[in-house]
Amino acid sequence: MKRKKIAVVGGGQIGGILALLVAQKELGDLVILDIPDKENFIKGKALDIMQMRPNDGVDVALSGNSDFSAMEGSDVVLVTAGMPRKPGMSRDDLLNINLNIIRNVADQVKQHAPNALVIITTNPLDAMVYAFYKLSGLPKAQVVGMAGALDGARFRTFIAMETELSVQDVSCLVMGGHGPSMVPLVRTATVGGVPITDLLSAEQIQAIVKRTQDAGTELVKLYETGSAYFSTASAVIEMAEAYLKDKQRVIPSAALCEGEYGVNGLFLGVPAVIGGTGVERILEFELSSEEREMLDATVAAVSKTVEETGL
Repeated sequence: MKRKKIAVVGGGQIGGILALLVAQKELGDLVILDIPDKENFIKGKALDIMQMRPNDGVDVALSGNSDFSAMEGSDVVLVTAGMPRKPGMSRDDLLNINLNIIRNVADQVKQHAPNALVIITTNPLDAMVYAFYKLSGLPKAQVVGMAGALDGARFRTFIAMETELSVQDVSCLVMGGHGPSMVPLVRTATVGGVPITDLLSAEQIQAIVKRTQDAGTELVKLYETGSAYFSTASAVIEMAEAYLKDKQRVIPSAALCEGEYGVNGLFLGVPAVIGGTGVERILEFELSSEEREMLDATVAAVSKTVEETGL
């Protein structure tokens, strides 16, 4: 059986970790794409991982290229290209720089991999996935942003740290924009089925919610020269694997809303079903008045950033 083909656009920290995880999970053959000035660097990353395969016992092929035609026929395109945040920068500060990058990537994907599922990580995430969708003309099922998969992982992490219980048993949902206005839904958070409201004080829970909303900024300050990459790559792989293996996973993702939760024409973090045809549907449920108010606030923030793209 022919192996799947995966293209990673952007060979920096996230791109390199994505390549490693794709190889370790044997999800398919992979090509890392970047600008000509970085071609030797990404070829080196690909070759380095190729030489790791015997120790891991995996059989996939990896290569690096600056010619975007190398993504021809890809089943999945993982877009990490763009300038990362630095201390003092907001996600919105990156908009104009990264919009030009997304414009070029959209043209290349439309030409060389029009049937691929495209997962965007470039910030400001909600605006960049919207821009890619508009510029590429791809169907909505094929375009999705990495949002709640990472935000939810952060929420789960902080709950596990505070309760000192296994992160494996923590379940929760984060909706909304991929930024400080995101909505960690406390009533969905449980540990082994037990609500966290029975395990933690209101003050502890509020501190976890705030830390989840600011988690990206916390890492930017600690790294000083970049932003999250290990956790980001892991979240992207979770989404890609759900598609490649038709797992019908419910993964909070920045999907195009067309009436769901009263939102129209925006990519927003919602519980999305990811399977063999891409984003197959969005799951809806009744929000409380407080949750509705928080979601309205994040929709307003996302709308403002999307308007700045001019698309």
